[in-house]
Amino acid sequence: MNKGTTVLRQILSYADYEVFRNGVRKYDGDRGVRRLSCWEQFLALSFAQLTHRESLRDLEVSLNAHGRHLYHCGFRSPAKRSTLADANETRDWRIHSDFAQYLIQQARPLYKDVDLGLDLDGTLYALDSSIIDLSLTLFPWAPHERSRAAIKLHTLLDVQSFIPVFIDVTGAHTSDSHALDRIIPEPGCFIVMDRGYIDFPRLYHLHQRSAYFVVRAKHNLQFRRRCSHPVDRSNGVRSDQTIVLSGKYSFRKFPSQLRRVSFYAADIDKRFVFLTNNFQIPSFNVAAVYHQRWQIELFFKWIKQHLRIKRFFGTSPNAVKTQIWTAMATYAIIAILKKRLGLQHSLNTILQILSTTLFEKTPIPLVFQRYDREISNTDTSNQLNLFEI
Repeated sequence: MNKGTTVLRQILSYADYEVFRNGVRKYDGDRGVRRLSCWEQFLALSFAQLTHRESLRDLEVSLNAHGRHLYHCGFRSPAKRSTLADANETRDWRIHSDFAQYLIQQARPLYKDVDLGLDLDGTLYALDSSIIDLSLTLFPWAPHERSRAAIKLHTLLDVQSFIPVFIDVTGAHTSDSHALDRIIPEPGCFIVMDRGYIDFPRLYHLHQRSAYFVVRAKHNLQFRRRCSHPVDRSNGVRSDQTIVLSGKYSFRKFPSQLRRVSFYAADIDKRFVFLTNNFQIPSFNVAAVYHQRWQIELFFKWIKQHLRIKRFFGTSPNAVKTQIWTAMATYAIIAILKKRLGLQHSLNTILQILSTTLFEKTPIPLVFQRYDREISNTDTSNQLNLFEI
């Protein structure tokens, strides 16, 4: 890296400008634009993610405080909050969605060496949703309860890479299972879900596409046992059965056989019952696959803590989706940077360090070498010893 290049510019070098421009042309994003191109809008919103800006005024002041560096980062003119607000309201959010999806596809192969210890032939995904609370006064288009507004973030997470491959933003009242209509699964993959995704027509659609699912069964499931398979009760598995659904409507909606695995988790004294359309993996692995669903809960917790997706810079659906997809693009850029530079730090640590050094003209690897050196040199040798003789 050029020593005269700021850390922010080095980060942005992992975002392919030409790919972004293709998206701008596709959706005619810069039509009639005199100030603040779509690329500059993306740069500003990415800066907000990296530095935890809380509002457009905060973002404007922070950017203009480093005005002499902005031109070299891609800004052609000073950032104005009114121009940013207009851009968030009117520029098509799909520009940022397509770019984030491109970055995600670049990042995922870099994490293929992560071993989940499950010995699966296909990719493991976790599907879930998370509610983001909003102000009903500012977001009247997203009513949730009597005095609250909210949106629902549907996410399909690649468990191995900890990177989302599908995101959909809907109203909070949208059923979780509707996300299955938007997903195009790859043959042989595994999708792990909670009970909210029990929708047999949609699950059968996954089955017909040769995708495997693991989902918790509901307590009132009606079924007939076809046969039972031997199990090793020492590892917590209590039963492994081949079943067919026997409900009045469920059999017609899912006419194929299913596998029902009962598992007892001794550490929390709780019994789980899983349904899957995969009959090849060991019964204990069915429970182990479901345990990986916890990764998407950690993902939602992480992005809410470290990315700006709870306080929005605009109130329209377009502005909200633009900010969410820009956050995902920034997340993917940092994930790519972590692997390409061979950084061993967590994404949280990387974000924290980068946020304080964005306008330093230091190669990024040296930034982290300096951090590691400071940590290793930290000792308590200068502290008073109460028992010194």
